[in-house]
Amino acid sequence: MSRFIEGENRYQSTLFPERVDDYVGEDSPVRVIDVFVDRLDISGLGFKAEAAETGRPGYHPRTMLKIYIYGYLNQVHSSRRLEREAQRNVELMWLTGRLAPDFKTIADFRKDNGEAIRLVCREFVLLCRKLHLLTEALVAIDGSKFKAVNNRDNNFTRAKMKRRIADVEASIERYMGELDSNDEAAPKEDTRPVREKIEALEQEMDRLKKLEVRMLDNPDQQLSLTDPDARSMKSRGAGVVGYNVQAAVDTRHHLIVAHEVTNVGIDRRHLTRMAKQAKAVLALEADETLSVIADQGYYRGEELLACEEANIDTYVAKADTSGKRLKGEFSRREFRYVADDDEYECPAGERLIYRFTRTEAGKQIRRYWSSAYIRCAIRSKCTPSDYRRVSRWEHEAVVEAAEARRSQHPDMMRTRRATVEHPFGTLKAWMGSGQFLTKTLYHVSTEMSLHVLAYNMKRVMNLIGTRNLIAAIA
Repeated sequence: MSRFIEGENRYQSTLFPERVDDYVGEDSPVRVIDVFVDRLDISGLGFKAEAAETGRPGYHPRTMLKIYIYGYLNQVHSSRRLEREAQRNVELMWLTGRLAPDFKTIADFRKDNGEAIRLVCREFVLLCRKLHLLTEALVAIDGSKFKAVNNRDNNFTRAKMKRRIADVEASIERYMGELDSNDEAAPKEDTRPVREKIEALEQEMDRLKKLEVRMLDNPDQQLSLTDPDARSMKSRGAGVVGYNVQAAVDTRHHLIVAHEVTNVGIDRRHLTRMAKQAKAVLALEADETLSVIADQGYYRGEELLACEEANIDTYVAKADTSGKRLKGEFSRREFRYVADDDEYECPAGERLIYRFTRTEAGKQIRRYWSSAYIRCAIRSKCTPSDYRRVSRWEHEAVVEAAEARRSQHPDMMRTRRATVEHPFGTLKAWMGSGQFLTKTLYHVSTEMSLHVLAYNMKRVMNLIGTRNLIAAIA
């Protein structure tokens, strides 16, 4: 008798073969995928299901969608790996009825059905709302940089191009100097390696000059050779060639309510658009208020005004970008605006009165200063100029109201950090290297929707349980 647990004989025949269903647990996440996709009305989502040129029928969109959701739910994103999993993974065999599409068919489905896949992601968010998981009108908005399929060396900006051209020119000059320093009587064969290097550098210079022309033709004066839509962005003090993923996350259950992929690295112009998308998904009426939290990267007066007009309360951190404090001078925050008199009161108690209005960058700016400044006893702490002038935007009241609202709720910034950082960290961990597999903004948006769908699905299963979710869908 053996001291160890022994398995069954793989060659033993059975009179009544086991069913594939016996290998899948009743609370397995794969059953959620099956019920969700089967109950999904895909007729109006725009899935393409065309027969092959040979007349052979294609796979049903439900089957292909199940394969992708299962793959992204289990960190299997590659079409080639999904092909292998369909041939050996018991859960995937159960899910697809033992169908095993080849990798090209799997990849083409994601490529040809981007819009429909993004709508499926939205359908699951709407399901979460029906399950009363999105009941609070409070979301946190943030952006994170994800790497694209584009090496840094294959991305060009004006600064990068200038450095590379300068490096090539310096190398050419160095090799030319070596040729000049050689003895004229030396055999020609001895200088051949140097001449070959100079010729290669001249060819590289021609290539860079052609790329520079293409780069300058682009509106943002950037050029990416592998993924034309990828852009160089700052991320945690370093540069990354990729995309900026925006997300609005529910503060209660950490579900991603709305998301968007953009190749604009700065967050400052995304606040209103993401807030409006979240408000639409949460089915809030125009007169109902949505509260959004964002970090200082989203702070922009025009965005705060647009949110105010859309009945959206903002809690956005404001950075003090003025260098006055470092110089030991009074910052603008120490000048109190007196609304009744339309004047500013300075730290010395003097009033800065309205002088004129002018247009700056398309905004109406009002200018204030005091004639008593030249005899002020503490003018050295104000400014070295002849007068201390204060500017005020015509909609500054909206900005001040937003600042006052944030000051009254200092815990909002802690809520933001505890909410929106979690989904991004989870998604990047699932992606391994944190890099997209597809190219161009359209296809990357599709890939991100699959990631978000898998994240939300796993999150809901953890919140209410697999069996409860299956029962709710069915």
